[in-house]
Parts: sequence; C-alpha cells; structure tokens
Amino acid sequence: MARVAVALGSGGARGYAHIGVINELVERGHEIVGVAGSSMGAVVGGAYAAGELAAYTDWVLGLSRRDLLRQLDPSLTAGGVIRAERVLARMAEMVGGRRIEELPVRFTAVAVDLLASREVWLDEGPLDRAIRASIGIPGVITPAIVNGRLLVDGGVLNPVPVAATASAHADFVVAVSLQGQRSRQPAVTPTSETAERRPAAEWWDRFRTNASEVLGSELAAALGRRFTSPRPGAAIEEDLEAASLPQVGMIEVLNLALDASQAALTRHCLAAHPADVLITVPKDACRTIDFHRAAELIDLGRQLAHEALAPW
Repeated sequence: MARVAVALGSGGARGYAHIGVINELVERGHEIVGVAGSSMGAVVGGAYAAGELAAYTDWVLGLSRRDLLRQLDPSLTAGGVIRAERVLARMAEMVGGRRIEELPVRFTAVAVDLLASREVWLDEGPLDRAIRASIGIPGVITPAIVNGRLLVDGGVLNPVPVAATASAHADFVVAVSLQGQRSRQPAVTPTSETAERRPAAEWWDRFRTNASEVLGSELAAALGRRFTSPRPGAAIEEDLEAASLPQVGMIEVLNLALDASQAALTRHCLAAHPADVLITVPKDACRTIDFHRAAELIDLGRQLAHEALAPW
C-alpha cells in the first residue's frame, strides 16, 4: 500500500470520472493522503476528504435532465447566468459544516482571484465555502466573494493543480486531467485558414463532423436539416448562423471557450509540475453540462485509472 496524493482537474460533468479514479485507488489498497482540486475536482475531492463521496455518488447517480433544470437558479445580474445555490445547498448539507483543517485527508480547493489575477489555494476554513469559490465558471456560475477576493473557477489558471498536493508528502502523485484530446482529434498545432469564403462542399462535412463531436448529434442533425433547404439567396454562412446560434446557446459557447483555454493551460501546468501518474479523460467523453450522465463517466474514470495504475 502506498501513500497517494491526487490532483483533480476542472472540466464540468467530465469531473464525475474523478469518482471512478478515487474508487480504483482505494480498491487497490492505496491510502489517499492529500487531494487538491479545481472546480469539479474540488467538488469530488472535497466530498471524498469529508468522507461523503458515497453519499455524493448516490445523489449524482439519481440526477436526470429534469432534476438538473430544477436545481439551476437563473440570474441576469450576479456575474453569471446561474447561481447554482440549490446545488450548493445540497453539497453544504452533505459536508455538514466541516472545516478543511479538521478533515482526515489534507484538502485544497483551488480558485482564482479575478481582481488580483492570481491563483488562490483554500486549505482551511469552511469546506462548503471553499468548494463554492472553486466552481465559479466565468460568465456561467456566479463568482464568490471571500475575504475581499472575487473568486472563480480554479481552472482559469490551473486546470490540474498538482503543485497544491506537495504538502501531502505522498509516495506518488496521481493527476486527473479532463482536457484530453477528442478521440479523433490530431495533435494540437496552429492551423492556417483563409478568410475567403470557400465553396460549401469544401467545408461543410468538416463542420458537421466537428459539430457532432463537440455539440452532439442533435445539433448536427438540426444543421443538416437546415442546409437541405437554405433560404433563397442567402449565403451558406448566414444559414449556418441562423441554424446554430439558437441551439448552441451562451452557456455552451462559454464552456467551449473555457475548454479551449484550459486544454492549453493544462499542458503548461503539467510540464511545470509533472505527476507520477497522469490519467486523461478525453473532452468528447461528454459535454461540459451533461451532469445527468454520472454512471458512464464514473465507469470511464475507473477504467482509465485501472489502465494507468497497472505499474503501481
């Protein structure tokens, strides 16, 4: 049995894979002595550190699309379109007023201070407030104000907080990134493109494939139907805009933008602070907001951990 520290990354619903990784580590007999998490990594890591991961797992396994809609608190004036107070109240109920410094497992929630443009490690005080501070996805979930700091999602600067596990003095560190390349995506390199309009036949298949992989088959099908009968006299790009924007929505666009920046940040963070074991969940495992798909993502996390931990 080894002493293990775990760095759990940000990435929305893909964060359910963290549950499978933790379960695999525990079943292998390893002792998890430290957890650091950004965003969903802080949620799952905080639940584990508090001894409530089983209760949290039971809760998310029972969530449906309709349940999620009921949990959201729309806001137009609070710095984000969702307050998520009902979800956070449920989390606070689970962790039961625990303080981070009293937990049996060393825990750090990573957030970002927007006013100071710096990373903030929350490693003491009320656990629920620390988790709340770490999950404020810019433009989506409202920020948290803690001691005069305007705090948002830790993934804005550190999607996989390996450095925050150093004080655990573990035998090895496991990092879980939720920013892996999509299954059919080539190596990440800059791409040159012309701003001139190309004939539709040259680019439509590529767009349709990407839309299906990133936004789901429903959007791709809707776009396909729209393009079978474009508006008379309209440029194909205008039809694309009319077809896609109402279906993608602001939250999805913001999440896609954050995913793109976090993927680049993840590579830099892991280069600066490499882990002994890196488990990577591909971005096309699910959409960022697919919080009703817990079962399959937990299974995916366990499978990926089983493969990565084979030498350990």
